[in-house]
Amino acid sequence: MRLISEHSSSVAPSGSWKPYTVAAAAVAAAATAGAVAVDADSDWYRSLRKPAWQPPSWAFGLVWTPLYASIAFAAGHALGRAQGRERAGTAAFFGVNLVLNAGWTWLFFRRRSPRAALAATLVLDLSNAALIRCTARVDMVAARALLPYTAWCAFATALNASLTRRHP
Repeated sequence: MRLISEHSSSVAPSGSWKPYTVAAAAVAAAATAGAVAVDADSDWYRSLRKPAWQPPSWAFGLVWTPLYASIAFAAGHALGRAQGRERAGTAAFFGVNLVLNAGWTWLFFRRRSPRAALAATLVLDLSNAALIRCTARVDMVAARALLPYTAWCAFATALNASLTRRHP
């Protein structure tokens, strides 16, 4: 068993872009799958009583773009350093997390269920904590890169909870 610091200082072989390419493709697929479900202009969404602290609709795209990039970087960085079962486990954690990420949008916007979406975002928050823990065992740089994503998801959970309270 290697220590985290040993993983953190190890460097993927020069020119090894495959983990980053695979990670970027997976993140792009999840982002696309989630974006397909978003309909912020629907009568249903516009009728929701949103809290005063909710960012404007245009801000979500500005925030999610770098967050998705950080997820792709973290996944590529960690997968480039992990080996064997550790790599498979890390890939599985990222995969499950991306499915949960995209799934929230479908529950909220397509199913129009803030309550179901709240349950999903709580599971996503747990997944984020597990993902950081798993990634930290492989590479601390990658784990730290996930912190803004985790913080934004926690904010989104609070926002979703506020909407659920307003629309039981």
